[in-house]
Amino acid sequence: MAALRVQSASEAAAFLTPTDDLAVGLGPAHPNAFLHALGERTDWVDLQVSGALLTDLYAVFMQPSVHFRSGFFGPAERMLRDAGADIQYVPADFRRFGPILESLKPRVLATAASAPDADGYCSFSLHAGATIDAFHQAGADPDRLLIVEHSPLYPRTFGIMPDYPHRLHLDEIDVIFESQAAPVDLAEPPSDEIDLAIATHAGRYIQDGATLQTGIGAIPSLIASQLCDAPGGGYGVHSEMFTTGLMRLHQAGKVSNLNKGEFEGFSVTTFAAGTPELYTWLDGNEDVRFLPVAIVNSTDVISNNANFISINGATAVDLLGQVAADTINGRQYSGTGGHEDFLAGAGLQNDDRSLLCLRSSTMIDGVRTSRILSTAGPHMTVTTPRHQVDTIITEFGAAELKGRTVHERAVALAEIAHPDFHEELLEAAAQLR
Repeated sequence: MAALRVQSASEAAAFLTPTDDLAVGLGPAHPNAFLHALGERTDWVDLQVSGALLTDLYAVFMQPSVHFRSGFFGPAERMLRDAGADIQYVPADFRRFGPILESLKPRVLATAASAPDADGYCSFSLHAGATIDAFHQAGADPDRLLIVEHSPLYPRTFGIMPDYPHRLHLDEIDVIFESQAAPVDLAEPPSDEIDLAIATHAGRYIQDGATLQTGIGAIPSLIASQLCDAPGGGYGVHSEMFTTGLMRLHQAGKVSNLNKGEFEGFSVTTFAAGTPELYTWLDGNEDVRFLPVAIVNSTDVISNNANFISINGATAVDLLGQVAADTINGRQYSGTGGHEDFLAGAGLQNDDRSLLCLRSSTMIDGVRTSRILSTAGPHMTVTTPRHQVDTIITEFGAAELKGRTVHERAVALAEIAHPDFHEELLEAAAQLR
């Protein structure tokens, strides 16, 4: 049965009942006009919404009868939470989003997509993630509702046929409408001398032909820029997130994808977020393939990439090597995502490295505070356990932890801390003999 075409987001929003369950994909999968249209309604009795990484301050979440379960916080979740909205964090890594969504089995699922092609297929565009199976299941279930918002501003992207088609057919969709909504404009973040120092230390680990995974932020962007301007190349890309920086690496002729153990010839990702230039570049670009997160973040698949280099961030690390990456002082800041997957996958082969980058200290109420801690303590929520951690990098250097004893690791971490904290951290390290 072909999709029911409606004329507006408001008409699509009317298909939900005042008491209902809705799920959307992560970030770039959000149907923006549809979510804004939900905020125009004031008859909600109990609307439960599941998703992750909101890309706008949707007014619907400020209504007291609307509740949002997020698997990954971004700035919008933090701002809505602080403004009094019911925004709750669901601890789970990215790969577990799929099984959790299947267990919740919401009545309504909604996603952004590209416009239907001549054969009636809508590309999932910027997000494969953990929701593709759930969208197909909802489309096949007569008791559930699949809503698709398509916009000419969303690029048509590709999976790898036949196993990962990365598309929906009109016959699977219950309700479809067109909007002029644009994907989130994620500007390249500003950087400073500290970021540059960290990026320079990290860049020394990247050899020609390495397969790269980069997270979000100033430091990965700087590393990509340095690689664009430096000699060498022949890199591969296997990254949970595809960024503007990785696009620039392609544009500089530095990406060949020829030395990968799997998916040779393609840059592989599960979602993309960046600038409008990135989205234009991705449109119809078969050099980048979008695969489900169960594949992209599989530790076995990651470890099959030759000379794999994982580059991610952290908010704190203790002297045992335990890492906080999604909380600050115990308060939810982001999410687990693929953090542990890429550390674990990069630890299975001797030529692979996982690099965790963070500033050595931060200023809190005018007081310098170390981000390398003597112990995790009550205000540090561990994202990644110590046995997964390879190398920690600050502006003062790199601490290689793999294969070192507890005491040796602690000393190495103390040595890359801010000088204001060297003495107390070395004293704490001595207690770990």
